[in-house]
Amino acid sequence: MADNHQPLSATDVFNLEYVSSPDITADGDTVYFVRQQMDKFKDSKTGNIWKISSDGDDLLPVTTGEHYDWSPVLSPDETRLAFISNRSGSPQIYIKWLKSGELVKISSLTSSPSGLIWAPDGKSLVFSMFVPAAPKRPVSLSGKPKGATWADDAIFIEDTIYRLDGSGYRKPGNTQLFTLAADGGHARQLTDGPYNHGGTLSFTPDGNTLYFAASRFDDAEYQPLNAEIYRLDMTSKAIEAITDRNGPDSQPRVSPDGKWLAYTGYDDKGTNYENHQLYLKNLKSGEVKSLTADLDRSVSTFQWDGDSDALYISYDDQGKTRLDKVSVKGKRPRNRTEVTDMIGGTSLGRPYTSGDFDISDNGKMAFTLSDTQRPAELAVTSVSGRKAGKYDVLTDFNADFTDGKDTAKVEEFWVKSSYDGLNVQGWIMYPPGFDKSKKYPLLLEIHGGPTAAYGPQFSMELQLFAARGYVVLYMNPRGSSSYGKEFAQTIMHNYPSQDYDDLMSGVDEVIKRGFIDEEKLYVTGGSGGGTLTTWIVGNTDRFAAAVVAKPVMNWYSFVLTADFYPFFTQYWFPGMPWDNTEHYMKRSPISLAGNITTPTMLLTGEDDYRTPIGESEQLYQALKLQKVDTAMVRIPGASHGITARPSNLMAKVEYILWWFEQYGGLAKP
Repeated sequence: MADNHQPLSATDVFNLEYVSSPDITADGDTVYFVRQQMDKFKDSKTGNIWKISSDGDDLLPVTTGEHYDWSPVLSPDETRLAFISNRSGSPQIYIKWLKSGELVKISSLTSSPSGLIWAPDGKSLVFSMFVPAAPKRPVSLSGKPKGATWADDAIFIEDTIYRLDGSGYRKPGNTQLFTLAADGGHARQLTDGPYNHGGTLSFTPDGNTLYFAASRFDDAEYQPLNAEIYRLDMTSKAIEAITDRNGPDSQPRVSPDGKWLAYTGYDDKGTNYENHQLYLKNLKSGEVKSLTADLDRSVSTFQWDGDSDALYISYDDQGKTRLDKVSVKGKRPRNRTEVTDMIGGTSLGRPYTSGDFDISDNGKMAFTLSDTQRPAELAVTSVSGRKAGKYDVLTDFNADFTDGKDTAKVEEFWVKSSYDGLNVQGWIMYPPGFDKSKKYPLLLEIHGGPTAAYGPQFSMELQLFAARGYVVLYMNPRGSSSYGKEFAQTIMHNYPSQDYDDLMSGVDEVIKRGFIDEEKLYVTGGSGGGTLTTWIVGNTDRFAAAVVAKPVMNWYSFVLTADFYPFFTQYWFPGMPWDNTEHYMKRSPISLAGNITTPTMLLTGEDDYRTPIGESEQLYQALKLQKVDTAMVRIPGASHGITARPSNLMAKVEYILWWFEQYGGLAKP
């Protein structure tokens, strides 16, 4: 360990900063972005908008204050910056005049706006916002005396999707599109009906037509992935669908010359995973073609180049988020050119793929830089020419976080699964001061999803595990994204299964290196990772202790209590639970509860509606009945994203480490 350097501690969570939402000017000279920080007193994130020249000079704040500013978007003439802020106590739209410095709140909205964009003439903005409806109360009680205090009215529910993780029980109403004059005034509603509208919004260059994606179906709640692209005539307000298939068409973006509409989507085949392809529609002829049919990866997002002859696509590949340039002509992927694979850094807790980017008209790209040693900083690169692929880092906001601290070094490795020889990728984190001649405890941490991906990204949770002295192992077992459709579909109606063998093969590979104490193996994971953690201790007793975070224990009860149950029953299982009871139970970790002897702690947010806390309670009570060492940690007010508040991230890590300490793990210094 370097002189005067100390390992990370849980309170260092509040020293984290990261960059997000870059918006680069057309000439590529200036980048606007959100600088996100942690507020120790409010136990939340704050964010202000900053700017910096692309050569790294003139770093200046655009907004200030102990509040949250987000979604910065430059006006077409780049003289103003619109953004959303909660500085007035509720989310509202603000405009900053970049030359004079004047800042004005232009809205008085009743709900939070999102998807903010400018009209091409710069005279108005368009956004989406929830519009409440009157609650339905079929029963009205009579006989209440004047001045009497009775119980609150009963809440009547008849919607299919009636609660959502992170927002709780849904209020009646729908998300609609609105327009608002850039000099303020009354927001005018553009859409109506019992449908939700939002996501990416895109104008034609003349501003006469707005494109958006929506599920404007009478039974939309039973078609959880189906969506079409619609066009809205800004004069007549007429809405017309321009796609027509069973699949999730989304992210419409009109080319700068107005000739093309690009969007992502796929044909829904009822599988657990399909690659989102990039489609191109000729707005004159109506012809549609896929530009990425030969790319066995899922397009996350994309952006047009300034000449309308190519697009930049981002996608996850082997745990990294890459950016390629794709021509509107020719075959794929022959005309696909990689720009960078360094996008990331905006997922702080665990090492999930992430990241934002923006590209100027002259081919300069601003992006959030992925680094295993720190959260996202702002970087720039050229998307073509001799400098393509070479980047400059413009910010160093985490210098005070990293100075004087030792972080874990991360090493990539591959291993063949003991089940069938499938090649599986993983990463090892070495604790500060690592000495290969010594023996260390091993901590296996498993990602959720289950179709998601870890990668060489910064992770505060895993860094804190390593700082305590554990060698940390994380992997992308079969079923993970970023390795192609076949790899992801291996767990179709087959989860958990051989992903267990993949993870154990990773554990064995690290042990072979000779620096692991085999009596001190520990395992934890969240969501799908919690499910797999239980599956592991139900199949082996080689781990000294386990922590199961926000898991699914019983697929039957899960699909009947989770918020998004129409999706889970259609895409994760061969049918309804009552028609497939044997299949549901065969894949339920609770079926292995009788095998578990490993000391196991449960950890879940009390307001988790994605994997409701009742799932954790089932395993807790099953282990208590068998007198297996167990405990349950309930996080008040937390949803599935337990670590949304910094102190909850601290609590999660400290409880996991405390539990492992009770069973031979390393003690807190």
